[in-house]
Amino acid sequence: MSRKSRRTRRKTTESSSALFKKLLILILLLCTAAAVYFFNWAKEPITTSGEPIAFTIQPGSSVVTAAQEIADAGVPVNPYMLSLLARATQTASKIKAGSYELKPNTSPRRLLDQLVRGEFAQESLTIIEGWTFKQMRQAVAANKGLKHDTAGLSDTELLASITTDYKAAEGLFFPDTYLFAKGSSDMQIYKQAHTLMMSRLGAAWEKRDPSLPYENPYQALVMASIVEKETGQKSERAMIAGVFVNRLRLGMMLQTDPTVIYGMGDKYAGNIRKRDLETDTPYNTYTRTGLPPTPIALPGVQSLAAALGPAKTDALYFVARKDGTSQFSSNLSDHNRAVNQYQR
Repeated sequence: MSRKSRRTRRKTTESSSALFKKLLILILLLCTAAAVYFFNWAKEPITTSGEPIAFTIQPGSSVVTAAQEIADAGVPVNPYMLSLLARATQTASKIKAGSYELKPNTSPRRLLDQLVRGEFAQESLTIIEGWTFKQMRQAVAANKGLKHDTAGLSDTELLASITTDYKAAEGLFFPDTYLFAKGSSDMQIYKQAHTLMMSRLGAAWEKRDPSLPYENPYQALVMASIVEKETGQKSERAMIAGVFVNRLRLGMMLQTDPTVIYGMGDKYAGNIRKRDLETDTPYNTYTRTGLPPTPIALPGVQSLAAALGPAKTDALYFVARKDGTSQFSSNLSDHNRAVNQYQR
């Protein structure tokens, strides 16, 4: 090979090497730029305003499918980049199926954290103190965030699926606000409310005065439900309980209208007549002594506390004043005078 040919070949090789180095540098710069863009994208909010966007990850979805489900639900995120981020952060196999909400200012990285931790969209249901179990079931049935697995169950069947310790569901569920993941079974609410009621009742029972005329915690629950329905004045609940405890000890009839109303069921039209007070039912405390057979409502924590920690009083009667408070009396003469003053 001539000297000229060797020089030409060397120049060609050097030129190719220089071109390869430039190309390699360009590729490295592009990769670096892509990486910077990718990780900046992962930290930037997907949306910055508007209402939360609901979406659902179906059971068994792969990371690619899950990312597409999110995008199809209206979340303005690139599904390919989201699935790539999941793989890059080694979370692709940890995503949990369920219902979620994307809130404003949530980044793709934060979104993945939600999916991995199972931070499902939260719904709530409030059960009101003094509601009957029937009213509770109506509220549960009307909640659109729940899956209504108990819809076809009777009260007895529903209770039997939770506990076999009691025959009637009334009073056994604690009134409170319950949070749950959208699409949860309504049975979850019933189980939580029952567990909480048993816990609150048990705690109050442990602190009771042993001289109280209750044979078991269930009787205290019955009393608490009566106290719950007898007054809206929280400050008077211990006194109301004190009156009824005094009557139990003396063998007097409780003579409380809410029990009569409960015993009337759907026949109650908003007022109690004399014949209603005289019509015997298991819940008519004007015709029967002692406590009714079951609670008449869902008592709250203050009524439980009052039933198991009643006021020390000699009062045996009370009548409502016009301002909503009660006048308490220890004898029938004083009570009749109070009735004439406040009710006639």
